[in-house]
Amino acid sequence: MGKYTRNDIMKMAEEENVRFIRLQFTDLLGIIKNVEIPVDQLTKALDNKMMFDGSSIEGFVRIEESDMYLYPDLDTWVVFPWTSEKGKVARLICDIYNPDGTPFEGDPRYILKRQLKEMKELGFSHFNIGPEPEFFLFKMDEKGEPTLELNDKGGYFDLAPTDLGENCRRDIVLELEDMGFEIEASHHEVAPGQHEIDFKYADAVATCDNIQTFKLVVKTIARKHGLHATFMPKPLFGVNGSGMHANMSLFKGKENAFYDESAENGLSETALQFLSGITKHARAFTALTNPTVNSYKRLVPGYEAPCYVAWSLRNRSPLIRIPASRGISTRIEVRSADPSANPYLAMAAMLASGLDGIKNSLTPPAPIDRNIYVMDKEEREKEGIHDLPATLKEALDVMVKDEVITSALGEHALVHFIEAKEIEWDMFRTQVHPWERDQYMSTY
Repeated sequence: MGKYTRNDIMKMAEEENVRFIRLQFTDLLGIIKNVEIPVDQLTKALDNKMMFDGSSIEGFVRIEESDMYLYPDLDTWVVFPWTSEKGKVARLICDIYNPDGTPFEGDPRYILKRQLKEMKELGFSHFNIGPEPEFFLFKMDEKGEPTLELNDKGGYFDLAPTDLGENCRRDIVLELEDMGFEIEASHHEVAPGQHEIDFKYADAVATCDNIQTFKLVVKTIARKHGLHATFMPKPLFGVNGSGMHANMSLFKGKENAFYDESAENGLSETALQFLSGITKHARAFTALTNPTVNSYKRLVPGYEAPCYVAWSLRNRSPLIRIPASRGISTRIEVRSADPSANPYLAMAAMLASGLDGIKNSLTPPAPIDRNIYVMDKEEREKEGIHDLPATLKEALDVMVKDEVITSALGEHALVHFIEAKEIEWDMFRTQVHPWERDQYMSTY
Protein backbone atom coordinates (compact mmCIF):
# COMPACT_ATOMS: atom_id res chain seq x y z
CA MET A 1 0.00 0.00 0.00
CA GLY A 2 1.26 3.51 -0.81
CA LYS A 3 2.05 6.30 1.58
CA TYR A 4 -0.60 8.94 1.03
CA THR A 5 -1.14 12.50 2.19
CA ARG A 6 -4.49 14.13 2.77
CA ASN A 7 -4.16 15.99 -0.55
CA ASP A 8 -3.30 12.75 -2.35
CA ILE A 9 -6.52 11.17 -1.13
CA MET A 10 -8.68 14.14 -2.04
CA LYS A 11 -7.14 14.21 -5.52
CA MET A 12 -7.50 10.46 -6.11
CA ALA A 13 -11.11 10.48 -4.94
CA GLU A 14 -11.91 13.10 -7.56
CA GLU A 15 -9.85 11.56 -10.37
CA GLU A 16 -11.32 8.07 -9.89
CA ASN A 17 -14.90 9.26 -9.51
CA VAL A 18 -15.25 7.92 -5.96
CA ARG A 19 -18.80 8.44 -4.68
CA PHE A 20 -18.68 6.65 -1.33
CA ILE A 21 -16.02 5.86 1.27
CA ARG A 22 -16.14 2.97 3.70
CA LEU A 23 -14.55 3.84 7.04
CA GLN A 24 -13.61 0.34 8.18
CA PHE A 25 -12.59 -1.09 11.52
CA THR A 26 -12.57 -4.49 13.22
CA ASP A 27 -14.56 -5.52 16.28
CA LEU A 28 -13.23 -7.68 19.10
CA LEU A 29 -14.32 -10.91 17.40
CA GLY A 30 -12.50 -10.03 14.18
CA ILE A 31 -15.58 -9.04 12.18
CA ILE A 32 -15.11 -6.16 9.72
CA LYS A 33 -17.39 -3.20 10.39
CA ASN A 34 -17.79 0.02 8.47
CA VAL A 35 -19.46 3.40 8.39
CA GLU A 36 -20.13 4.40 4.78
CA ILE A 37 -20.10 8.10 3.94
CA PRO A 38 -20.68 10.04 0.70
CA VAL A 39 -17.59 11.62 -0.80
CA ASP A 40 -18.65 15.11 0.29
CA GLN A 41 -18.04 13.99 3.89
CA LEU A 42 -14.46 12.92 3.14
CA THR A 43 -12.97 16.16 4.50
CA LYS A 44 -14.77 15.62 7.80
CA ALA A 45 -13.47 12.05 7.98
CA LEU A 46 -9.89 13.18 7.29
CA ASP A 47 -10.32 15.72 10.11
CA ASN A 48 -11.02 12.77 12.48
CA LYS A 49 -14.51 14.12 13.19
CA MET A 50 -16.58 11.08 12.15
CA MET A 51 -18.43 9.68 15.15
CA PHE A 52 -20.21 6.33 15.60
CA ASP A 53 -22.10 4.43 18.29
CA GLY A 54 -19.58 2.14 19.99
CA SER A 55 -22.24 0.49 22.17
CA SER A 56 -23.57 -1.33 19.10
CA ILE A 57 -20.22 -3.02 18.39
CA GLU A 58 -19.24 -6.34 20.00
CA GLY A 59 -16.75 -5.82 22.82
CA PHE A 60 -16.61 -2.02 22.66
CA VAL A 61 -18.45 0.09 25.25
CA ARG A 62 -21.71 0.40 27.21
CA ILE A 63 -24.64 2.45 25.97
CA GLU A 64 -23.94 5.26 28.43
CA GLU A 65 -20.47 5.79 26.94
CA SER A 66 -21.25 5.10 23.31
CA ASP A 67 -19.70 8.04 21.40
CA MET A 68 -16.47 7.04 19.64
CA TYR A 69 -14.42 8.54 16.82
CA LEU A 70 -12.94 7.03 13.66
CA TYR A 71 -9.40 8.16 12.85
CA PRO A 72 -8.58 7.05 9.27
CA ASP A 73 -5.13 5.64 8.54
CA LEU A 74 -4.28 7.46 5.30
CA ASP A 75 -1.93 4.69 4.16
CA THR A 76 -4.87 2.27 3.90
CA TRP A 77 -6.66 4.24 1.16
CA VAL A 78 -7.74 1.98 -1.67
CA VAL A 79 -10.46 2.10 -4.33
CA PHE A 80 -12.35 -1.16 -4.71
CA PRO A 81 -11.76 -2.10 -8.36
CA TRP A 82 -15.00 -4.11 -8.74
CA THR A 83 -17.26 -1.13 -8.00
CA SER A 84 -19.20 0.76 -10.68
CA GLU A 85 -17.49 3.14 -13.06
CA LYS A 86 -20.47 5.46 -12.49
CA GLY A 87 -19.39 5.91 -8.91
CA LYS A 88 -16.67 3.91 -7.17
CA VAL A 89 -16.33 2.96 -3.52
CA ALA A 90 -13.08 3.54 -1.63
CA ARG A 91 -11.90 2.33 1.75
CA LEU A 92 -9.96 3.73 4.71
CA ILE A 93 -9.13 1.56 7.73
CA CYS A 94 -9.59 3.44 10.97
CA ASP A 95 -8.29 3.45 14.53
CA ILE A 96 -10.87 3.96 17.26
CA TYR A 97 -10.53 6.91 19.64
CA ASN A 98 -12.40 8.10 22.71
CA PRO A 99 -14.07 11.55 22.75
CA ASP A 100 -11.15 12.89 24.83
CA GLY A 101 -8.71 12.10 21.99
CA THR A 102 -7.11 9.03 23.60
CA PRO A 103 -6.88 5.66 21.81
CA PHE A 104 -9.67 3.25 22.72
CA GLU A 105 -8.17 0.42 24.82
CA GLY A 106 -10.47 -2.18 23.26
CA ASP A 107 -9.56 -1.43 19.64
CA PRO A 108 -7.83 -4.58 18.29
CA ARG A 109 -5.60 -2.49 16.02
CA TYR A 110 -4.46 -0.43 19.02
CA ILE A 111 -3.78 -3.58 21.05
CA LEU A 112 -1.36 -4.72 18.34
CA LYS A 113 0.25 -1.27 18.13
CA ARG A 114 0.79 -1.34 21.89
CA GLN A 115 2.80 -4.57 21.55
CA LEU A 116 4.78 -3.08 18.67
CA LYS A 117 5.73 -0.15 20.89
CA GLU A 118 7.10 -2.60 23.45
CA MET A 119 9.00 -4.35 20.65
CA LYS A 120 10.62 -1.06 19.61
CA GLU A 121 11.63 -0.35 23.20
CA LEU A 122 13.62 -3.61 23.03
CA GLY A 123 15.53 -2.30 20.02
CA PHE A 124 13.67 -3.88 17.10
CA SER A 125 12.27 -1.84 14.24
CA HIS A 126 9.81 -4.21 12.52
CA PHE A 127 7.76 -7.32 13.18
CA ASN A 128 7.16 -8.84 9.75
CA ILE A 129 4.43 -11.40 9.16
CA GLY A 130 3.67 -13.52 6.10
CA PRO A 131 0.21 -15.12 6.50
CA GLU A 132 -1.15 -18.15 4.62
CA PRO A 133 -4.96 -17.97 4.92
CA GLU A 134 -6.97 -20.86 3.49
CA PHE A 135 -10.65 -20.94 2.56
CA PHE A 136 -13.36 -23.16 1.09
CA LEU A 137 -15.65 -22.44 -1.86
CA PHE A 138 -19.19 -23.82 -1.71
CA LYS A 139 -21.99 -23.57 -4.25
CA MET A 140 -24.97 -21.37 -3.44
CA ASP A 141 -28.63 -22.28 -3.86
CA GLU A 142 -31.25 -20.37 -5.89
CA LYS A 143 -31.84 -18.05 -2.91
CA GLY A 144 -28.16 -17.12 -2.73
CA GLU A 145 -27.61 -19.10 0.48
CA PRO A 146 -24.53 -21.33 0.89
CA THR A 147 -24.98 -25.07 0.46
CA LEU A 148 -22.67 -27.90 1.56
CA GLU A 149 -21.96 -28.76 -2.09
CA LEU A 150 -18.34 -28.09 -2.97
CA ASN A 151 -17.51 -26.49 -6.29
CA ASP A 152 -14.79 -29.02 -7.17
CA LYS A 153 -13.20 -32.34 -6.23
CA GLY A 154 -9.61 -31.16 -6.60
CA GLY A 155 -6.65 -31.85 -4.34
CA TYR A 156 -3.30 -30.29 -3.54
CA PHE A 157 -1.98 -28.24 -6.49
CA ASP A 158 -4.55 -29.70 -8.91
CA LEU A 159 -5.41 -27.87 -12.15
CA ALA A 160 -8.63 -27.28 -14.06
CA PRO A 161 -10.84 -29.08 -14.95
CA THR A 162 -10.37 -30.94 -11.65
CA ASP A 163 -9.95 -27.59 -9.88
CA LEU A 164 -13.14 -25.79 -10.91
CA GLY A 165 -12.35 -22.95 -8.55
CA GLU A 166 -9.38 -21.91 -10.67
CA ASN A 167 -11.19 -19.10 -12.52
CA CYS A 168 -12.66 -17.69 -9.32
CA ARG A 169 -9.26 -17.87 -7.63
CA ARG A 170 -7.61 -16.15 -10.58
CA ASP A 171 -10.15 -13.31 -10.48
CA ILE A 172 -9.51 -12.91 -6.76
CA VAL A 173 -5.78 -12.61 -7.46
CA LEU A 174 -6.36 -9.98 -10.18
CA GLU A 175 -8.56 -7.89 -7.89
CA LEU A 176 -6.03 -8.11 -5.06
CA GLU A 177 -3.21 -7.04 -7.40
CA ASP A 178 -5.31 -4.07 -8.54
CA MET A 179 -5.52 -3.10 -4.87
CA GLY A 180 -1.75 -3.20 -4.37
CA PHE A 181 -1.21 -6.74 -3.08
CA GLU A 182 1.91 -8.62 -4.18
CA ILE A 183 0.67 -12.18 -4.69
CA GLU A 184 3.33 -14.86 -4.26
CA ALA A 185 1.34 -18.04 -4.92
CA SER A 186 -2.19 -19.26 -5.60
CA HIS A 187 -3.17 -22.92 -5.58
CA HIS A 188 -5.73 -25.56 -4.70
CA GLU A 189 -5.28 -26.93 -1.20
CA VAL A 190 -5.48 -30.52 0.08
CA ALA A 191 -9.25 -30.78 0.58
CA PRO A 192 -11.85 -30.61 -2.20
CA GLY A 193 -13.10 -27.04 -2.57
CA GLN A 194 -10.22 -25.67 -0.48
CA HIS A 195 -7.88 -22.91 -1.70
CA GLU A 196 -4.91 -20.84 -0.63
CA ILE A 197 -3.60 -17.50 -1.91
CA ASP A 198 -0.35 -16.27 -0.38
CA PHE A 199 0.60 -12.61 -0.40
CA LYS A 200 3.91 -10.96 0.43
CA TYR A 201 4.83 -10.36 4.05
CA ALA A 202 4.62 -6.90 5.55
CA ASP A 203 4.92 -5.27 8.93
CA ALA A 204 2.40 -6.46 11.51
CA VAL A 205 -0.29 -3.77 11.25
CA ALA A 206 -0.22 -3.73 7.44
CA THR A 207 -0.40 -7.54 7.37
CA CYS A 208 -3.45 -7.63 9.64
CA ASP A 209 -5.09 -4.92 7.52
CA ASN A 210 -4.30 -7.03 4.47
CA ILE A 211 -5.82 -10.16 6.02
CA GLN A 212 -9.08 -8.31 6.65
CA THR A 213 -9.04 -6.85 3.13
CA PHE A 214 -8.22 -10.28 1.70
CA LYS A 215 -11.25 -11.85 3.39
CA LEU A 216 -13.52 -9.13 2.01
CA VAL A 217 -12.20 -9.50 -1.54
CA VAL A 218 -12.40 -13.32 -1.49
CA LYS A 219 -16.01 -13.29 -0.34
CA THR A 220 -17.00 -10.53 -2.79
CA ILE A 221 -15.45 -12.11 -5.89
CA ALA A 222 -16.61 -15.63 -4.96
CA ARG A 223 -20.20 -14.36 -4.86
CA LYS A 224 -19.77 -12.95 -8.38
CA HIS A 225 -18.98 -16.54 -9.42
CA GLY A 226 -22.09 -17.88 -7.67
CA LEU A 227 -19.96 -19.30 -4.85
CA HIS A 228 -19.78 -18.80 -1.11
CA ALA A 229 -16.30 -18.40 0.36
CA THR A 230 -15.89 -19.32 4.01
CA PHE A 231 -12.98 -18.94 6.39
CA MET A 232 -14.64 -21.27 8.89
CA PRO A 233 -11.82 -23.48 10.19
CA LYS A 234 -13.53 -26.87 9.71
CA PRO A 235 -16.69 -26.71 7.58
CA LEU A 236 -16.65 -30.44 6.72
CA PHE A 237 -15.92 -33.56 8.72
CA GLY A 238 -13.35 -35.98 7.32
CA VAL A 239 -11.21 -33.52 5.35
CA ASN A 240 -8.53 -30.99 6.23
CA GLY A 241 -9.59 -27.76 7.87
CA SER A 242 -8.45 -24.24 6.94
CA GLY A 243 -5.45 -22.75 8.70
CA MET A 244 -3.68 -19.43 8.62
CA HIS A 245 0.00 -20.21 9.15
CA ALA A 246 1.93 -17.15 10.32
CA ASN A 247 5.55 -16.68 9.21
CA MET A 248 7.18 -14.22 11.62
CA SER A 249 10.50 -12.39 11.89
CA LEU A 250 11.93 -9.46 13.84
CA PHE A 251 14.09 -6.85 12.14
CA LYS A 252 16.57 -4.22 13.25
CA GLY A 253 16.55 -1.82 10.32
CA LYS A 254 17.34 -3.93 7.25
CA GLU A 255 18.88 -6.76 9.28
CA ASN A 256 16.85 -9.87 10.11
CA ALA A 257 17.37 -10.37 13.85
CA PHE A 258 16.50 -14.07 13.51
CA TYR A 259 19.51 -14.84 11.29
CA ASP A 260 23.01 -15.69 12.46
CA GLU A 261 25.37 -16.80 9.71
CA SER A 262 27.80 -18.29 12.24
CA ALA A 263 25.19 -20.51 13.93
CA GLU A 264 25.00 -24.14 12.82
CA ASN A 265 21.32 -23.89 11.94
CA GLY A 266 21.46 -20.22 10.93
CA LEU A 267 19.22 -19.17 13.83
CA SER A 268 20.31 -16.33 16.08
CA GLU A 269 20.01 -16.33 19.84
CA THR A 270 17.15 -13.85 19.41
CA ALA A 271 15.29 -16.30 17.16
CA LEU A 272 15.70 -19.13 19.67
CA GLN A 273 14.54 -16.93 22.53
CA PHE A 274 11.51 -15.75 20.52
CA LEU A 275 10.74 -19.38 19.64
CA SER A 276 11.02 -20.25 23.36
CA GLY A 277 8.43 -17.63 24.22
CA ILE A 278 6.08 -19.02 21.57
CA THR A 279 6.36 -22.56 22.95
CA LYS A 280 5.94 -21.32 26.54
CA HIS A 281 2.71 -19.40 25.83
CA ALA A 282 1.28 -21.42 22.91
CA ARG A 283 -1.44 -23.08 24.95
CA ALA A 284 -2.42 -19.69 26.39
CA PHE A 285 -2.63 -17.79 23.09
CA THR A 286 -4.64 -20.57 21.42
CA ALA A 287 -7.92 -18.96 22.54
CA LEU A 288 -6.95 -15.99 20.33
CA THR A 289 -5.40 -17.81 17.37
CA ASN A 290 -8.24 -20.37 17.36
CA PRO A 291 -11.18 -18.46 18.82
CA THR A 292 -14.28 -20.44 17.82
CA VAL A 293 -15.90 -23.67 18.95
CA ASN A 294 -15.31 -24.96 15.43
CA SER A 295 -11.56 -24.18 15.57
CA TYR A 296 -10.98 -27.25 17.75
CA LYS A 297 -12.53 -29.58 15.20
CA ARG A 298 -9.52 -28.69 13.03
CA LEU A 299 -6.87 -29.16 15.74
CA VAL A 300 -7.07 -32.96 15.73
CA PRO A 301 -4.56 -35.60 14.54
CA GLY A 302 -4.71 -36.85 10.98
CA TYR A 303 -5.47 -33.66 9.05
CA GLU A 304 -2.07 -31.89 8.99
CA ALA A 305 -3.12 -29.35 11.66
CA PRO A 306 -0.78 -29.12 14.67
CA CYS A 307 -2.11 -30.46 17.97
CA TYR A 308 1.11 -30.48 19.98
CA VAL A 309 3.49 -27.81 21.29
CA ALA A 310 6.86 -28.60 19.72
CA TRP A 311 9.18 -27.24 17.04
CA SER A 312 11.39 -28.54 14.27
CA LEU A 313 13.63 -27.36 11.45
CA ARG A 314 11.88 -29.59 8.89
CA ASN A 315 9.13 -31.70 10.45
CA ARG A 316 5.59 -30.44 9.67
CA SER A 317 3.79 -32.21 12.52
CA PRO A 318 4.81 -29.80 15.33
CA LEU A 319 3.21 -26.44 16.10
CA ILE A 320 6.29 -24.49 14.98
CA ARG A 321 8.38 -25.06 11.87
CA ILE A 322 11.51 -23.23 10.76
CA PRO A 323 11.41 -22.95 6.95
CA ALA A 324 14.70 -23.67 5.20
CA SER A 325 15.31 -20.13 3.86
CA ARG A 326 18.02 -18.15 5.63
CA GLY A 327 19.39 -14.63 5.47
CA ILE A 328 16.71 -11.98 5.19
CA SER A 329 14.06 -14.72 4.82
CA THR A 330 14.82 -16.46 8.14
CA ARG A 331 11.51 -16.87 9.93
CA ILE A 332 9.47 -18.83 12.42
CA GLU A 333 6.25 -20.41 11.14
CA VAL A 334 3.45 -20.89 13.70
CA ARG A 335 1.03 -23.38 12.16
CA SER A 336 -1.86 -23.49 14.62
CA ALA A 337 -3.68 -20.22 13.85
CA ASP A 338 -6.83 -20.35 11.74
CA PRO A 339 -8.56 -17.66 9.65
CA SER A 340 -11.45 -17.19 12.08
CA ALA A 341 -8.98 -15.38 14.34
CA ASN A 342 -9.03 -11.64 14.84
CA PRO A 343 -5.63 -11.08 13.18
CA TYR A 344 -4.73 -8.05 15.30
CA LEU A 345 -5.30 -9.94 18.56
CA ALA A 346 -3.69 -13.16 17.35
CA MET A 347 -0.52 -11.42 16.13
CA ALA A 348 -0.35 -9.24 19.27
CA ALA A 349 -0.51 -12.36 21.46
CA MET A 350 2.17 -14.20 19.49
CA LEU A 351 4.43 -11.13 19.48
CA ALA A 352 3.97 -10.71 23.25
CA SER A 353 4.89 -14.38 23.69
CA GLY A 354 8.05 -14.08 21.61
CA LEU A 355 9.12 -10.87 23.31
CA ASP A 356 8.70 -12.55 26.70
CA GLY A 357 11.17 -15.18 25.53
CA ILE A 358 13.64 -12.46 24.53
CA LYS A 359 13.22 -10.39 27.70
CA ASN A 360 13.78 -13.43 29.90
CA SER A 361 16.48 -15.09 27.71
CA LEU A 362 14.48 -18.32 27.55
CA THR A 363 15.97 -21.47 26.05
CA PRO A 364 13.79 -23.57 23.73
CA PRO A 365 13.17 -27.27 24.24
CA ALA A 366 14.96 -29.68 21.92
CA PRO A 367 13.53 -29.85 18.39
CA ILE A 368 11.31 -32.80 17.55
CA ASP A 369 12.17 -34.35 14.21
CA ARG A 370 9.85 -37.37 14.46
CA ASN A 371 6.24 -37.54 13.30
CA ILE A 372 4.42 -36.58 16.50
CA TYR A 373 1.11 -37.95 15.18
CA VAL A 374 2.42 -41.54 15.51
CA MET A 375 3.76 -41.03 19.05
CA ASP A 376 1.56 -42.17 21.94
CA LYS A 377 0.87 -39.99 24.98
CA GLU A 378 3.64 -41.60 27.04
CA GLU A 379 6.21 -40.91 24.32
CA ARG A 380 5.05 -37.30 23.99
CA GLU A 381 5.27 -36.75 27.75
CA LYS A 382 8.78 -38.21 27.76
CA GLU A 383 9.77 -35.70 25.08
CA GLY A 384 8.11 -32.82 26.98
CA ILE A 385 5.48 -32.31 24.27
CA HIS A 386 2.26 -30.75 25.53
CA ASP A 387 -1.13 -30.93 23.83
CA LEU A 388 -2.85 -27.78 22.61
CA PRO A 389 -6.24 -27.16 24.26
CA ALA A 390 -8.90 -29.53 22.93
CA THR A 391 -11.88 -27.16 23.28
CA LEU A 392 -12.60 -23.46 23.32
CA LYS A 393 -13.49 -23.72 27.03
CA GLU A 394 -10.14 -25.31 27.87
CA ALA A 395 -8.33 -22.65 25.82
CA LEU A 396 -10.09 -19.83 27.69
CA ASP A 397 -9.27 -21.40 31.05
CA VAL A 398 -5.59 -21.62 30.11
CA MET A 399 -5.48 -18.07 28.71
CA VAL A 400 -6.82 -16.34 31.83
CA LYS A 401 -3.97 -17.84 33.89
CA ASP A 402 -1.22 -16.46 31.63
CA GLU A 403 -0.12 -12.97 32.66
CA VAL A 404 1.76 -12.26 29.43
CA ILE A 405 -1.27 -12.92 27.22
CA THR A 406 -3.81 -11.22 29.49
CA SER A 407 -1.54 -8.18 29.82
CA ALA A 408 -1.13 -8.01 26.03
CA LEU A 409 -4.91 -7.91 25.62
CA GLY A 410 -5.51 -5.38 28.36
CA GLU A 411 -8.34 -5.54 30.88
CA HIS A 412 -11.08 -4.11 28.64
CA ALA A 413 -10.53 -6.51 25.74
CA LEU A 414 -9.87 -9.46 28.06
CA VAL A 415 -13.14 -9.08 29.97
CA HIS A 416 -15.27 -8.59 26.86
CA PHE A 417 -13.53 -11.35 24.87
CA ILE A 418 -13.98 -13.91 27.65
CA GLU A 419 -17.60 -12.89 28.15
CA ALA A 420 -18.43 -13.29 24.45
CA LYS A 421 -16.59 -16.60 24.13
CA GLU A 422 -18.09 -18.12 27.27
CA ILE A 423 -21.53 -17.33 25.85
CA GLU A 424 -20.49 -19.00 22.57
CA TRP A 425 -19.23 -22.07 24.42
CA ASP A 426 -22.37 -22.32 26.56
CA MET A 427 -24.62 -22.08 23.50
CA PHE A 428 -22.67 -24.94 21.90
CA ARG A 429 -22.55 -26.99 25.11
CA THR A 430 -26.29 -26.84 25.72
CA GLN A 431 -27.37 -27.36 22.10
CA VAL A 432 -28.54 -30.82 21.01
CA HIS A 433 -26.59 -31.70 17.85
CA PRO A 434 -27.61 -34.04 15.01
CA TRP A 435 -24.79 -36.45 15.95
CA GLU A 436 -26.40 -36.99 19.36
CA ARG A 437 -29.78 -37.82 17.86
CA ASP A 438 -28.16 -40.17 15.34
CA GLN A 439 -26.20 -41.87 18.12
CA TYR A 440 -28.75 -42.08 20.92
CA MET A 441 -32.33 -41.64 19.68
CA SER A 442 -32.86 -45.28 18.73
CA THR A 443 -30.36 -46.84 21.14
CA TYR A 444 -31.98 -45.37 24.22
